Amino acid sequence: MSLLIALLASAAAPLPAPADADPRTDDIVVTGQRTEGGDEYGVATQRTATRLSLSQRETPQSVSVVTRAQIDDFRLNDVNSLLTTVPGISVFQSDTDRVYFSARGFDIQTFQLDGIGLPFAFGIQTGSIDTAIFDRVEVVRGAPGLLSSTGNPAAVVNFVRKRPYRELKASASAQYGSFDNLRLDADVSVPLTKDGSVRARAVGVYNDTGSYLDRYGLKRWTGYGIVEADLGPNTVIAAGYGHQDHKSQGAMWGAIPIYYTDGTRLDLDSSANYAPEWSSWGVIERQIFGDLTHDFGNGWTGKLSVLRRAISEDDTLFYVYGNPDRTTGLGILSYPGAFKGQTRNLTIDGYLSGKVAVGGREHDVMVGLQRGAERYRQFSSYDNSQIGIALPLDTFFDGNFPKPNFPTPYDLSLNTHTVRESAYGLVRLNLADPVKLMLGGNYTRATSEGVSYGTAQNYRRARFSPFVGATFDLTPTISAYASFATIFRPQIELNAANEILPAVEGDNLEAGLKGAWNDGRLYASAAVFRAQQKNTAFGRFDATLGRTVFTPVDATSQGVELEFGGELAPGLQATGGFTAMRIRDEDDQPERTFVPRNIGRLNLTYSPPSFTALKVGTSIQYQSSFYFEPGSVSTTTGEPIRLTQGGYALVDLLARYDLTERLTLSANLRNVTNAKYINSLTFDQGFYGAPRSILGTITVRY
Repeated sequence: MSLLIALLASAAAPLPAPADADPRTDDIVVTGQRTEGGDEYGVATQRTATRLSLSQRETPQSVSVVTRAQIDDFRLNDVNSLLTTVPGISVFQSDTDRVYFSARGFDIQTFQLDGIGLPFAFGIQTGSIDTAIFDRVEVVRGAPGLLSSTGNPAAVVNFVRKRPYRELKASASAQYGSFDNLRLDADVSVPLTKDGSVRARAVGVYNDTGSYLDRYGLKRWTGYGIVEADLGPNTVIAAGYGHQDHKSQGAMWGAIPIYYTDGTRLDLDSSANYAPEWSSWGVIERQIFGDLTHDFGNGWTGKLSVLRRAISEDDTLFYVYGNPDRTTGLGILSYPGAFKGQTRNLTIDGYLSGKVAVGGREHDVMVGLQRGAERYRQFSSYDNSQIGIALPLDTFFDGNFPKPNFPTPYDLSLNTHTVRESAYGLVRLNLADPVKLMLGGNYTRATSEGVSYGTAQNYRRARFSPFVGATFDLTPTISAYASFATIFRPQIELNAANEILPAVEGDNLEAGLKGAWNDGRLYASAAVFRAQQKNTAFGRFDATLGRTVFTPVDATSQGVELEFGGELAPGLQATGGFTAMRIRDEDDQPERTFVPRNIGRLNLTYSPPSFTALKVGTSIQYQSSFYFEPGSVSTTTGEPIRLTQGGYALVDLLARYDLTERLTLSANLRNVTNAKYINSLTFDQGFYGAPRSILGTITVRY
C-alpha cells in the first residue's frame, strides 16, 4: 500500500479536459462515466466488474446499469424500488423496514459505494437507502469474488455517488402523492475557484410519508456533501460526508401470520398491519469518505479510497408468532423487544491499473489491496411479562398492544470484531484483435472474534478465489464470452446448538453472446449460467430460544438470462430482460422455493424527436409463482402446509412535460392494475404489497 501511495503522489501526463455537454463522453477519472444530465439508459463503460474501464460487451460477466435518467423518470427514490427494475433481481420485503435482495437464486450480500464496501450485517438491509446522492447503480450478476473480499454467487451492487461539476448547477423538486407521500429535495454543485479546479456539491432530501398499511409511517432525511480538488493537472482529491436518518412508526418486526392452523389462508386486506404505533425501526447511517486519484499517463491510473461507515440502530419492536385456530381465533402470541445496535466499519482500498506492451500488443493490468475492519455490537431488552400473551384474531389488527416497560440498561447480546484483508489482481491479455483473455483472482484472509448470545464468534480463514474470463469478437458488433468465478464467505450465523455454521463456498460459470450497436448506445446479451453455493444459512425464528436459528443448505441454480438496454430508436430508451432458472439441492429437489423461477423486467420511455418536451413511459415487473413450506401440517388433514403466491405483473406509467427548459412537471402511476400480491415468503409470514398509487413531481433546474 505504501508503494501505491508513493505512486499516486508522483507526476505524469495531464488529465483529459471535462466534457459535461454529453454525459457519454464525461468520463470522470475518479468514478468513470457520468450519466446524469442526459436521457440515455445505456452507458459506454463501467468499472464495477474489473475496475478497468470496459464496455458491457467487453466484460465477460452479466452487467446491468441503471442510469440517472431512469432513476428520475420512474422516481426510483429508494434502493428497493430501483432494484425491482433490474433484470434478474428479486426484492424480498421480509417486514416493513428490512429487505433481502436475490439474484440467480441466492442472496445478494455485497453493496459497494464507489467500488468499495463490505457485506451488510446478517445479509439483510435494514432501513431504506435514498437514491438522490447517486449518479448511477451498476449491478454485476454472478460471483463477485474478483473485487469483493466476500460474497455470494448472486451479484454485487455498486452505488456510484454524484460528483461536483466545474460550473454552477442546481436543481430542486417537490413530490406529493398517495398516502400523504411528501418528498422535497435539492441538489447544488458550485465551483469554489474561478476555473472550477476546486468544486463542491451538496444534496439534501426530506421524505415524510404515510402508507397503505394501517398506522405505518416513515420519515427519512438524507444529506450528502463532497468537495473535490485538482491538486495538479493529473491528480484529483475528494472528501465527503453522507448522512441518512430512517425513522418509522407502526412498523412490523417480521410479518403477519397468513394461514390458519388447518393450512387455509387468512383473508387479509392489503392494509392489514398488526403493529402498534410505538413499534419503530430507527436507523442512522453516517459516512465519511475520501479518495485520491492520479492519472500517470499512457493509460495508467491509480486510486486510493477510504470509507468510514457508522450505523446506529434504536429499535422498539413488536413481533408475533404462532397461527390462529380457525374456530377460536386463538394461537397468535406476542413477542416485543427493544434493541440498540452499533456498526462501525473502516475500509481502505487502493489499486493501480494500466497497459503494458508485450509481444507487440498492449495488455491491461490491474492490482490492488483492500482492508476492511468492522465492529458490531447489539444490545437487547425484553419485558418478559409481555411475551407470550394471546392475541385474538378479532382484535389482532387493531394495533392496540401497549408499549412494554423494557428494562434498562439493555443487555449486550452480540459483540463481534471482523477484519478482512484482500489482495486482488487481473491481467487482460490481448491475444489477438478479436480475442481477450482475463486471468485474475482475490486472496482474502478473514478473522473474527467476539460473542453472540454467549457463543464465541472466533474464526480465522483464508481463501484464494480465481477468476477466468474471455471474450471473442464474432463480428464488429457481436461477441461471445465465458467466465468462471468463485467465492467464499465466513459466517457468524448460529445453529440450534449455538455453533457457527461453516463458511459459504460457491462458484459461478456463465457463457453467452453480447452485442452493441448504434455507437454503443444499444446493448443486448444472452447468457446461460450455473451458480453453486454450499452452506447457505437458512433461518427460522425460535421463540423458545428467543433468536433466529440457522441451518446450512447446499443449492445449485442454473438458467438463462436475456437483457438489453439503451436507445432502441431516436427518442426511445429502454432496459429490460428475462431470467428463467431452476434451483435444486444436492438430492435434486427444489430448493429456495421462495425465489421466483422466472423474472421479467421492462422499462420503456419515449420522447418524440419532434416534440422533446413530452416524455411517456411504462415499467413492467413480472415474476412467476413462488412458495414456502413452513414444515408444519394441517390440523384437519395432516397434510404438509404450503404457502403460495401466484405469478403477477406490476405495471407503472409515467408522463413528463417540460414547461420550460428549467421547469418540468411529471406524474407516475404505480401498480395500474391494482394487483394484490404478497411481498415475499422467505418465512411463514408475509404482508401485501402496495396497491395503486400516484405521485406528482415538479422540478426546477438551473
